[in-house]
Amino acid sequence: MPGTRKLGRTTDHRIAMLRGLVTFLFENGKIETTVTRAKEVRAVAEKYITIAKSNDLNSKRQVMAFVTKEDVVKKLFEEIAPKYSDRNGGYTRITKIGPRRGDAAEMAIIELL
Repeated sequence: MPGTRKLGRTTDHRIAMLRGLVTFLFENGKIETTVTRAKEVRAVAEKYITIAKSNDLNSKRQVMAFVTKEDVVKKLFEEIAPKYSDRNGGYTRITKIGPRRGDAAEMAIIELL
């Protein structure tokens, strides 16, 4: 994944973390995480929503290689992507909610519009 931040992790761990967060975002519609992670999740999620808008076999294979649950892939192609068929990007919103109590990390909510 060229162009992504390190986030203090090895490449394999970082990609696995992003896969999990993106899958959870598509499954639930919104997640609470740190601002830095939310910005990375936004970039990856919007990329896969754009891929899913074409709705062909190749795009399904690309999404299934990244998203970890098959029912979430089905939801992405049947519900989420058609909802954004008339939009060219900007499928997510990041809202800052203040510092985390334990380590004062800046927290945010990322949600699908």
